[in-house]
Amino acid sequence: MDRLQGSARLMIVSDLDHTMVDHHDPENLSLLRFNALWEANYRHDSLLVFSTGRSPTLYEELRKEKPMLTPDITIMSVGTEITYGDSMVPDDGWVSFLNQKWNRSIVVEETAKFLQLKFQSETEQRPHKVSFYVEKAHAQEVMKTLSASLENRGLDVKIIYSGGMDLDILPQGAGKGQALAYLLKKFKANGKLPINTLVCGDSGNDAELFSIPEVHGVMVSNAQEELLHWHAENANDNPNIIHASERCADGIIQAIGHFRLGTNASPRDVVDFSRCQLENPRPGYEVVKFYMLYERWRRAELSNSEQYVQNMKKLCYPTGIIVHPSGEEQLLHDCLAKLGTVYGDKQGKRFWTWVDRVLSAQIASDIWLVKFDKLEESDEGRQCCRTTALLKSKVEESNGFAWVHMHQTWLDELGGKNAGYLLF
Repeated sequence: MDRLQGSARLMIVSDLDHTMVDHHDPENLSLLRFNALWEANYRHDSLLVFSTGRSPTLYEELRKEKPMLTPDITIMSVGTEITYGDSMVPDDGWVSFLNQKWNRSIVVEETAKFLQLKFQSETEQRPHKVSFYVEKAHAQEVMKTLSASLENRGLDVKIIYSGGMDLDILPQGAGKGQALAYLLKKFKANGKLPINTLVCGDSGNDAELFSIPEVHGVMVSNAQEELLHWHAENANDNPNIIHASERCADGIIQAIGHFRLGTNASPRDVVDFSRCQLENPRPGYEVVKFYMLYERWRRAELSNSEQYVQNMKKLCYPTGIIVHPSGEEQLLHDCLAKLGTVYGDKQGKRFWTWVDRVLSAQIASDIWLVKFDKLEESDEGRQCCRTTALLKSKVEESNGFAWVHMHQTWLDELGGKNAGYLLF
């Protein structure tokens, strides 16, 4: 929350499964489109919030499976846990709030009386969440009877049914919507209320997000029946909520454009960057563009020509240096000269690159210090390095930067050391 000096230009609060992440998209095209858009145009002055029903354990599993960005804030376990940053520091104030009229032992005791309820895995049982599977035919009756039983025991709980099978019991004050309301109140108290907030979801446990006043909302095109039913009964005439015509992250991108919250032109949609003119160029866009060109070269999505290599060299300062994770130093131009040896080596194969946490600071009139994580995913696995770079503004080009220096170090926790050698 302290990364930004003032209010976020845009705060996106998105569910993960079947909203930000499309499990029917093996190439992760929509997610990668969003990643490029966010890091190029929004990371520097906006906030990304993931709001998921997943526990921390399952959330980390998803991060290893999919090319996801690192959010500024993570809301997990159906709004019962709020953490900050990549180190996932918990919000102690939220924990204290949820402890009111909540007794997990009583919840477990009462739910044992319902044979229709089957416990979810141990990882999904959290301090303020007890989770079950229940068949759709029994759900409404179980929820009604169980709610009365817990009320008689002096508890104030919320029962959420989603996905046609998942039943979660939480403190009454918990939930994705309440967690967002808590964050907005906290931002307002600090004088940093986001200028615009966009909430994104696909299932019943996302409905609360759309009930928060003065936020924009998008139900992705693949939204489940339970969320569409909620919308029809509660918010059908709300112009701030749309049902996108695009799936998952593509629907989020569509909503950014629909509500005019900022640009929704992803760099992954740019065919020819040489013809792309930007009004307010930023280093983040340059970083995304560089690795997009690198990925396309290795996937043979560009023509194999010496002119292309020369154009890539124009992006780098003639005496620029790259320090590889191994400690080896090379001229950037010498490294680029090796591109010809890897042209098309990933054609038709599982391969993509993306950058995460791109943050920059202007340290001189024409020099920018940029830090980011660069990741590659292929059949050989995932490799990730943390990169620090110096970029120099090109006086002769209004929207250009030149790479002056690049220093990479492996991120061990993502298996970088075992994944092989990085060209860039």
